[in-house]
Amino acid sequence: MPALVLVGAQWGDEGKGKVTDVLGGAVDYVVRYQGGNNAGHTVVLGTESYALHLIPSGVLRPDCVPVIGNGVVVDPKVLLEEMDGLAARGIDCGRLLLSADAHLIMPHHRALDRVTERYLGAAKIGTTGRGIGPCYGDKVARVGIRVQDLLDPGIFRKKLELTLREKNQVLSKVYNRRAIDIDDVVVEYEGYAERLCPHIADTSLILARALDRGETVLLEGSQGTLLDVDHGTYPFVTSSSPTAGGASAGSGIGPTRISRVIGIAKAYTTRVGAGPFPTELHDDVGERLRSVGEEYGVTTGRARRTGWLDLVILRYAVRVNGLTDLFLTKLDVLSGLDRVPVCTGYRVNGMEATEMPMTQTDFHHAVPIYEDLPGWSEDISAARSIDDLPRAAQDYIRLIEQVCQCPVSAVGTGADRDQTLVLRDLTGQL
Repeated sequence: MPALVLVGAQWGDEGKGKVTDVLGGAVDYVVRYQGGNNAGHTVVLGTESYALHLIPSGVLRPDCVPVIGNGVVVDPKVLLEEMDGLAARGIDCGRLLLSADAHLIMPHHRALDRVTERYLGAAKIGTTGRGIGPCYGDKVARVGIRVQDLLDPGIFRKKLELTLREKNQVLSKVYNRRAIDIDDVVVEYEGYAERLCPHIADTSLILARALDRGETVLLEGSQGTLLDVDHGTYPFVTSSSPTAGGASAGSGIGPTRISRVIGIAKAYTTRVGAGPFPTELHDDVGERLRSVGEEYGVTTGRARRTGWLDLVILRYAVRVNGLTDLFLTKLDVLSGLDRVPVCTGYRVNGMEATEMPMTQTDFHHAVPIYEDLPGWSEDISAARSIDDLPRAAQDYIRLIEQVCQCPVSAVGTGADRDQTLVLRDLTGQL
């Protein structure tokens, strides 16, 4: 049976949580393969809304095993708070598996993240200040502390002493901040170890055996394609690889076991933080999209920047991820607009382009070229098939398929789990 990859096809916040939950009824494992608690998913079940930051959305399905893979960086305090919050609402987290190879976010990561971002001033990246980047930096520099180190107090302390020897010097002598006390950290993380121990596992092996048994595994990325550290709008990106290529490395599943890559895209475009955004709106329409679409960060509460749908970046996402399907979310937010412009190309240095500009400078100066489409006034939240949509909404979907050369296999018409039009089976093998 297949492993499926679910990836954001824009700048994140595309609605991956809802999509994971919709697919969760047909899969056995849902695996988060990168990122940390700098991202979040909102899942609406009836009158209940769940904000998830580290735990995969599969936790809301009783027969699905949620897995935090080795590519994730984990703040154990945040993870335990999230588990406790779900338990208080009757959600069982006992099935949760945590990779022994995932890296731990430590107090020095959070401290350095905050001070370095302030130091950058106007050139700041727009991080959440939660220690994600510094933790990935230590991972690459081979001085990171992993989840498995919680199981060996001696190793944990030795690694912490080694890294704080440098980090405390930076905090105190470069940024004039108080050094971190190693004994306090050891005591704090010993408490985390006691609670997390039952969940720590060799998740790569467990997932491989599940696939061998014919079970289905869904690999869930956080953030989105344009925030990928290699393929995004660098340097305004995250510190990991949300693209489909990161799914294998971040889960321990070989790429030949992946049969389908599903890209999630909003019917318009948003991004959080600094960086270029060619179709961004600074008018009443942009504010309307923000208000109707409830475009505020799940983790930070920050207002998202909003703009028209950009098919240049969406086609780019299809290419770099090898997308087999698109899942279009929040189509209902566009209802009530007289006209709906769609960006089909850019004007760069006086020339028209239909592909992503190669350089950061050109992308910053790209001017969108729009195709104006008629809007629709009907409320589509009760639609249950493609034929229930107004003709203009159907034409909108067809233009996306035509330009991106990728089928739109499902459409979200509201926040609830059942407000989804499934046009093609998303869990079967190709």
